[in-house]
Amino acid sequence: MIRAKIEQAVGILNELDIDVWMLFARESATVHDPSFDLVVGGNCTWQSAFILTRTGERIAILGSLDVAAHTMLGHYPEIVPYVKGVSEPLREILRRLDPRRIAINYSLNDEMADGLTHGMFLLLQDILKDTPYAARLESSEEIIGRLRARKMPPEIERIARACTETVDLFTQLDRRLRIGLTEKQIAAIMVEIMETKGLERAWDADHCPAVFTGPESAGAHAGPTDRVMEAGHLMNVDFGMRVEGFCSDLQRTWYCLRPGETAPPEVVMRAFEAVRDGVHKAAAFLRPGVKGHEVDAVARGHIVAQGFAEYPHALGHQIGRQAHDGAGLLCPIWERYGTKPYSVVEEGQCYTLEPRAIVPGYGVATIEEIVVVTADGCRFLSDPQMEIMLVRA
Repeated sequence: MIRAKIEQAVGILNELDIDVWMLFARESATVHDPSFDLVVGGNCTWQSAFILTRTGERIAILGSLDVAAHTMLGHYPEIVPYVKGVSEPLREILRRLDPRRIAINYSLNDEMADGLTHGMFLLLQDILKDTPYAARLESSEEIIGRLRARKMPPEIERIARACTETVDLFTQLDRRLRIGLTEKQIAAIMVEIMETKGLERAWDADHCPAVFTGPESAGAHAGPTDRVMEAGHLMNVDFGMRVEGFCSDLQRTWYCLRPGETAPPEVVMRAFEAVRDGVHKAAAFLRPGVKGHEVDAVARGHIVAQGFAEYPHALGHQIGRQAHDGAGLLCPIWERYGTKPYSVVEEGQCYTLEPRAIVPGYGVATIEEIVVVTADGCRFLSDPQMEIMLVRA
């Protein structure tokens, strides 16, 4: 996978007319640059430079005790060791390559392309201050954005498997739900099922899973509480698992029937159907060439047209090695999203679709699915929730 992503990166360098992409890091196991997962596959201790060129050269400048590990990995056939300092070997390699454009990992817009620390940036500037290369540094955000987003078939397969496992977990959870359980108890059941599968969470344990029941719940990015699931509540879970390094991120909605009810109230059903149909309308619109904000507007407009407040977040994010995999979003044109609303959808990208509708007095109706963009549209990687699930008294 690493070698294939390196080859993909070389193609992107040529697309963008960039001569060199350099990852510059130290103690990367502690201060981790997300791009290491894509094109390095290991860590470094001392100041190190991993250099990819548009002609396919792969060069690593490493502290001497890191050399053996990266030689065994084999991703960088030219390894330049040093003992006393990285400066001279780095300058020498750049003199030899003489790149016009050098991309490094900082970004104002994409957190997954912002792995270069400020201290390492200042150090790099100091190392290059008497060379022409200090003035040739630029952001690698376009390289990383395309590289993370363009999922290869093995990557898509792993995301799909993570989705299948998560939907199966929801099915098992559905059989064990009963009114009177707390959010924490529901989360514990989910973790038990996950551990039986031998899998791990897709994000931080404090809110993976997130469980929120009824009105005035803490919401999806907060951890489960002692709040009790009661009759008349909408109850939601937001959860993802990791399969061979790739994530799912899905949400499901239940309604807790009151005594004598055989179906949810009309307003609850309208909200659920608005969310469900918003997901599928957005999926029908999603295709290569459209912009992120255009896709968001389809679902957002449908939710509002059905009489519900617009949801206070993006319709969807990219997913892959991380639950939030950086680069483009399906989102409105808001300051918080920077340039992401204008990102253009490409084939091979994987997105969540996750609108929601607030139902006063009941809670929140929400569904989150995952799709992969195809040549002429998209297809679901998760088995979509089409009917609201019921918890009986």
